[in-house]
Amino acid sequence: MNIIQILKQHTQDAIKNLYDADFESNKIIINETIKDYEGDMTVVVFPIVKIARQKPEQVGDSIGQYLQEKLDFITGFNTVKGFLNLSFSDAFWLDKLNGIAANPNYGMQPSNDQTVVLEYCGPNTNKPLHLGHIRNMVLGYSVAEILKANGYQVHKVNILNDRGIAICKSMLAWQKFGNGETPKSTQKKGDHFVGNYYVKFNKELNNEYKAWQNTEAANVALQEWLPGKAAQKLAESGKDDASIKSTFFKQYKNEYTNKYSALGQEAREMLVKWEAGDVEVRGLWEQMNNWVYEGFEQTWQRLGIDFEEHYKESEHYEAGKKTVLEELDKGTMYQKDDGSVWIDLEAEKLDHKIMLRKDGTSVYVTQDIGIAEARYNKYKMDKSIYTVGDEQNYHFQVLKATLDKIGRDYAEGIHHLSYGMVDLPTGKMKSREGTVVDADDLIDEVVAKAKQSTEASGKIEDFTSEQATELFEKIGIGAIRFFILQVNPQKRMIFDPAKSVELEGMTSTFVQYSYARIQSLLRKYGKEVPNEIKITQLEPLERELILMVNNFEKTVLTAGKEYDPSVIAQYTYHLAKTFNKFWNELSILKADEATKDFRVLLSNTVAQTIQKALGLLGIKTTDRM
Repeated sequence: MNIIQILKQHTQDAIKNLYDADFESNKIIINETIKDYEGDMTVVVFPIVKIARQKPEQVGDSIGQYLQEKLDFITGFNTVKGFLNLSFSDAFWLDKLNGIAANPNYGMQPSNDQTVVLEYCGPNTNKPLHLGHIRNMVLGYSVAEILKANGYQVHKVNILNDRGIAICKSMLAWQKFGNGETPKSTQKKGDHFVGNYYVKFNKELNNEYKAWQNTEAANVALQEWLPGKAAQKLAESGKDDASIKSTFFKQYKNEYTNKYSALGQEAREMLVKWEAGDVEVRGLWEQMNNWVYEGFEQTWQRLGIDFEEHYKESEHYEAGKKTVLEELDKGTMYQKDDGSVWIDLEAEKLDHKIMLRKDGTSVYVTQDIGIAEARYNKYKMDKSIYTVGDEQNYHFQVLKATLDKIGRDYAEGIHHLSYGMVDLPTGKMKSREGTVVDADDLIDEVVAKAKQSTEASGKIEDFTSEQATELFEKIGIGAIRFFILQVNPQKRMIFDPAKSVELEGMTSTFVQYSYARIQSLLRKYGKEVPNEIKITQLEPLERELILMVNNFEKTVLTAGKEYDPSVIAQYTYHLAKTFNKFWNELSILKADEATKDFRVLLSNTVAQTIQKALGLLGIKTTDRM
């Protein structure tokens, strides 16, 4: 039982004994005491005032007196308005440190016998992984590790979006413009190689569209549009004819692609052949997808991302269609006159949602129904977590509501781990124009910046080439992960490569350096870390550090409950920052023997906590920097 649980239990007893009232322990609020006030932990009295029918100060003093009499480690208390601040003895905190130092699994919960399937990454096989995928991957990986630390059995899985019109576009471009080249012949990474052809398709389509705008067919389409409300509204706002015409052609591109474009028609024909199992098209599809998978795997390994299983859209979309047709027969879904199949989710405030198009092809939610069923049949998961950007919030509301409506018990356990988009200081990324920042390019850039700043420090001159390379990778990859994970997932963010590797401020580099500093201290100490504490009094900074280390368990629990690695990142930074203050203000190796041994033990416990915390973020520590 941790300190907060102990305090809650005794506060509950105090309320019963003092006011003859039953009060639920989960309504008792206990926090760390704010630094401006005297105390270690604070009981929020306001929720109890109504039961006690006394002023907050009276309630606080009465409960404080009760707790001090019952708990020998409470040495004093003070009540400030509705806040009861409790002070603990040095002996209590020294005993706490002893227990934490002796427990290598401190902060990790035992098994709770619950299973989680956590999906993350979800790339399309027509282009390389990019910066947006990096946020997805480091977030999904970290939440998986945090849930493991909270006692869950976690299965990390990936969904590969390996079919559809976008895939056919890159295939068609390679057919038309590739001249038989391969990743090997061009010495390009497979996913970059294929992605270049997706960009090539769209460039050729843009050229085709630009030429078409000067044709009679384009003029007819424009004349049909001009009497409409959109054009009239633009005219009323003062736009001239040229601006109105430009707006039309910007809006009409998708219509053009579907109705007039030769390239668009060829891509659709290829998709029809793929659906029909055409041997030649399927062979090309497998070849190009394999090129992409090889490229993905290299990026995953470098970034430290792993999966237990990969699900392919192409292998599960038919199962989803089968389920929809079964539900149609049951009357859970309905069919429109054009042959399309829908589900009524108005009761769930989600309107009506299409499940199968009029031509019988599936939509994304249909595919997800099939995959959800396959996962449940294999893992019998209690929770199913999808790491996907916040533009898909509605999609996952529909998925959950649909599975619930068709009677799938596991629907209740579905959670959308939604996150905001990530941009660069220069602005948004656009994959069709080829302006996306590839994951590999970004990693190279940040590792290069880590190398530059580390070599400038002059502290690794005795490193071998292999040791230096390994260090640069640890710093660079850690910088990327930490910079992204320190932001609450739901917030949109800007990734700045230069700031991510800075030694000052909230960066992984600063935290890694703090860990390395402690390793240097231990080497200079030259003995086994002591396992016995011989001091009896604490300096304020020592007490603060012990309190922060003690909070690691609570931090991991909070991060798991909220699916939020930023809780861990911010905690770790503040722990490292406090340690560096301790390092600068208190002597360690030059102190008397008992104090030196204690401070070495405390420093080592901080290092172990930093290492565990960074591990939950997927970041490696290093003994030297």
